[in-house]
Amino acid sequence: VIAVAILAAVWAATVIYESQVHQPGFPFRTLQPPGYIPGDIELFYIMRAVLSAVNITLLVVLTVTYASIYVKTRSEFTIGLLIFAIVFLMKDIASNPFVTGAFGFRLYGLGPFALLPDLFEFVALAVLLYLSVKY
Repeated sequence: VIAVAILAAVWAATVIYESQVHQPGFPFRTLQPPGYIPGDIELFYIMRAVLSAVNITLLVVLTVTYASIYVKTRSEFTIGLLIFAIVFLMKDIASNPFVTGAFGFRLYGLGPFALLPDLFEFVALAVLLYLSVKY
């Protein structure tokens, strides 16, 4: 998880640096909307990219864990947890800043509110993973 966080931080910082230094920048670069705050993207969106990548990693581990538990127990509750993990995995992949950026979409001006949902999700997933592995 730490390695994923470090790699995501380096990748996000590189993409943001390239888009700010070179005018053509990222191939899907869009025009800056009115009210664009340059410092906004540098901190909060790098942190969001890192948390999103870590959340995806945690969800993959949870999905594998729940699948192995289901194979052993054949519990309907475990199927619910497996569906929960897969749906959140799809949501995190779709809202990952790397994926949205690859399609030319950017978020600007949200400040820390861009980061808070991913932070809360990270805490919830970490607790869920801890409880799943412990029991």
